[in-house]
Parts: sequence; structure tokens; C-alpha cells
Amino acid sequence: MKTNEGFLEIPDIDPVFLKKIKLPDIKKMGTLVNESFVEENAAQIFNFEINARSLFFSKININAHSPDIRSLWESGRLQGVAQILFSDPNPSKEVLKSQKKIVISWIKGNPFLHGVHYMSPMECGLRIPVFLYLLKIEEIDWHLDETKNILSAFYNHVWWISRNLALYSSLGNHTICECIGLIFGGTGFQGIEEGEKWLKTGCRLLEQEISHQIVDDGGPAEQSLNYHRFVLDLYWLAVDFLESNNFYDCTKWKESLLKGESFLNAFLFEGNRFPSIGDSDDGYAIAAGLYPNRQTEDLNKIFPGNNLSYKTFQESGYTVIGSSEGSFMTFDHGPLGMAPLYNHGHADALSITLYKNQKPFLIDPGTYRYNGVPKHRNYFRGTRAHNTVCIDGRDQARQLTGFIWGSQYQADLELAHEYSDRLCFKAKHDGYKRLKNSVIHQRELIIHNDVCCLICDSFTGEGVHEFELNFHLDPDVKIEPETEWLVLNNSGESILLYNPDNCFSIANGQEDPLLGWYSPAYGILQKTNTLQSAVTGTPVEIDFVTLICLNESYLKKAIQIRKEFMEN
Repeated sequence: MKTNEGFLEIPDIDPVFLKKIKLPDIKKMGTLVNESFVEENAAQIFNFEINARSLFFSKININAHSPDIRSLWESGRLQGVAQILFSDPNPSKEVLKSQKKIVISWIKGNPFLHGVHYMSPMECGLRIPVFLYLLKIEEIDWHLDETKNILSAFYNHVWWISRNLALYSSLGNHTICECIGLIFGGTGFQGIEEGEKWLKTGCRLLEQEISHQIVDDGGPAEQSLNYHRFVLDLYWLAVDFLESNNFYDCTKWKESLLKGESFLNAFLFEGNRFPSIGDSDDGYAIAAGLYPNRQTEDLNKIFPGNNLSYKTFQESGYTVIGSSEGSFMTFDHGPLGMAPLYNHGHADALSITLYKNQKPFLIDPGTYRYNGVPKHRNYFRGTRAHNTVCIDGRDQARQLTGFIWGSQYQADLELAHEYSDRLCFKAKHDGYKRLKNSVIHQRELIIHNDVCCLICDSFTGEGVHEFELNFHLDPDVKIEPETEWLVLNNSGESILLYNPDNCFSIANGQEDPLLGWYSPAYGILQKTNTLQSAVTGTPVEIDFVTLICLNESYLKKAIQIRKEFMEN
């Protein structure tokens, strides 16, 4: 059999092999809902995609004025079909027929290597399991031309991935998606030599990449919590599929995967949410609300109920701090991202986030979009959009494109110590060493049980600079000025921030420069309040000492703690 394009010979799948293949165990997370992101320019995206379908993928021009490429790819992942197929263990023939129709329509409307959906082999890898799932369902009535269409798409996708693997500078979650395509495709065509090669290559690369994607303490090499969840789920999907069919022994992988789960577990708040650290495109390994068997039942709680405790992930560069009273902080003292391009990392060295009783107060503003809004893309991944200090309006590293960084920085945790009544942390980074008059930024955190948190920023270096300290508030946080304190209230929970001499100004939806923006999900932009303190001077003259009181009844004690710190 040949494809409609006529240049690839398509082998038939052995029905005996196909029937024996066991599919992964897919779990549902509560009630299934469509959590796909909303794009404000839906009509523009649809028209661009339709017009590009007749073009060979390499001829499609994606520039700063094009619709967002991630939004263009969303529907082509066919994850809506996966969501329907796995939401009901016994779907009716009518449901199966409708999902088959959707997939066949997509294949016909997106001929091989034409249109936006073939621009990234990663996208092909995410579609391949859907093709195999459909071919496995015996209750579907296939017409001969439909069988040819889906077999052609199935084979072509795997063939294309095998010749365009992300193996060098583009290593990352893309590589893992492509491996998923290789092992599912190689299994489907295991009766032929090429299929066996695909399966072996996919397993070999997953084995090779697990230590590259997941660092020794379980953290993400890409410095993105969202992509870490994505990569871990792709691996769990592969583990279940390979081991259920006795194709590969994944025992060695599970040690790293469990470390990765433990890492993410430390950042969870309000159910299954975690801070938007690093890039996030709201992508799923299978579909929204669905996940593979993660084998994580025995994870220990990071904060077992002590008054105040912490966990430092030294290799990935994060510390999480929590208490039995409900306060929770994260402290970023890690690298920019995965070398050599650092694609999904943000210039957020020494940034913090702060929550109280599951309510967010100081947040990471998110990602917003990848393409079509270069000014916003630069902002959300830049230093000013994080709870740290920006110097001379510059980022801690140089942005070359919307994904590539031209320099990196070294961040180090110099102190993590637990006293009877407080925790102390000290870290620094050299991102501004590249300035003509270089500056080193040091941040010290001192957390006194559930009384208060002192954030102390100091600098060494040369020349005169502008120093901006920014704290980004969740949109639900209301600001109530009270003399020298700002009372920050979120749905009944409150913290107080010391504001002597009105040193903090408030920006909300500021356009030039951008400040005071939040993206709760991919493609969504909202205004929010950002507290900023900006001063000019030499590094030795400037410091910021921010006092946050976590409980109003401890105001006097918090002020006394700050006074003693300033005197020492």
C-alpha cells in the first residue's frame, strides 16, 4: 500500500500483533472537563491554519505577527479524541464512530508534511498513540479507505519522527514526545525490521535522556514545573506501555521518576496546583484531566507537621519552606535552564513565591504566549516579571529570541540553616556581572515560624545603577493601605507588608515598561498589582529589607525582629 502522496510504501499491520498489544492504564482526575487554553484570536488562528494546509511545512512563514504557534498546534494533538475515548470504559458505537470521523477528517485535511502540524516532530509524537488506540478498538467499523488513511498517517508520522529527532541543541521535552511516537509506532509495526528499529531507538533514547531531563534531586533540567509534569507523565506512559507488553525493563527509570514526583509534590498547593515557575503551555501527555499510572502512592509528605520545616533541592536549585500553620514559600537559587539554549527557563534567580493556607499572595506571573506578542513574551520570561531585583532595567541574562538565551548566570545557595525559632537562607547570583560596571546580587531569607519573613537584598559591585525590587500579587489579593503597613487580603486570608515612607509604588496593567500583568493559563492575559521599590545608587549604598508579617497578632514582634536585624 502507498500513501496518497505516493512516495512511501506503507506496510500492513499484522492483526495478530495488533490484537496482543496492551494499552496503558489511563487515570481520570475527577470530573473530566475541557481545560484547553483559550486564545483571544481564535478566528485568526483558524484562518491561518486553513490557509497553511496547502503549503509544504517548511514554506510556512511564522513571524512576530503570526498567531501563536502553540495555539495553532493545540487542536492537531487530537487529545480531545483521547479524552472521549478514555472518559468512558465502554463507549457506544455512536461515540466511537464520531471520534473515528474526527481523526479521519483531520488526516484528510492535513496531508502529510503540509500545514503547521508537521512543523514539529514533537507534535507528531503526541498524535501517534491516538492512531494506535483507534486501530486497536475492534468495535469500530472501518471502511477500506479509512483503514488506508489511518495506517498511512500512523506510518508516516513515525517515519518522519525517526528522521528528524531532536538530539542536539533542541534536546528537551520535544525529544521525549518523539520517543513516545517511536515506541508506540514501533510496536504497531513490530512485524517489520523498521518497526523493530523504531522501538529500540525510542527505548534507547528514553534510557539516555532520563538523567538529562531529571537531575539527581528529582528536579527539572528545563527549570519549568509545568514541563516537568509533562515529561514525567510521558515517561510514566512509556513505562506502563513497555512493561505491560514485556518490551523493555524500565526498573532503572522508576528511581528517577519517583524522585521527580517527590520534587513536584513539594511544590503542590491547593490540590494539584504548583507555582508557574518557568515556561508553561498547559500541555498534557494524554489530555486534560487524564494521566498515566504514576506509581506514586508511597510518596512521603515534605512537611510532616513540624512548626517550620524546609526542603532544599540543591542540584535543581530550589528550596521550599512550609509550616503546620499553613504558610508556604519557594526560593529559586537555580540555573537558567537546560543548556545550551535554555529554552524554557526564565531569568528568575532569587525569586520567591508566598502562599498562606492555600491562598496565593506573591506569585510567579506565568507565561502568557510564545509567539505573536514579542513584547509580552520578553516580559514574562524576564527578570522584571519575577519577585526579585532587576538592575538597570536589564534581565539577568540576554534574550536572543523568544526561546533562546544568549548568556547564563551562576546562582548559588550559600547558607541553609535551621535555628530553634527561625530558618535562614542566603543565596547569590552573578547575572549582572556582564554589565560594564558589574553587580552581584545577594538575597537572605529569615523566616521566624509563622510570625514573619525578612527578605534582605544586598549588592556588591561598581558604578551607579537603578535597582528595582518587584513583588507580584495574585489578582485576587486586595491591597488595604494602613499607615506603615500594606494589608494584603485574599479571600479572608491576610498578610501585612511593612511599607515605611511609602517606599512601594503600585503598578497595575502598566504598558511602558510592562509591569503588573498575570497569565493564569496559556493565552490569557490579566492585569494584577505589582509592588515596586526603585532606587538609584552604588551597590554598597543600596539594600532592601522587606518585612512580611504572616499574622496580624504578631505585628509588634515582627517589628522588633526587623529592628534587631537592622541593628546587627
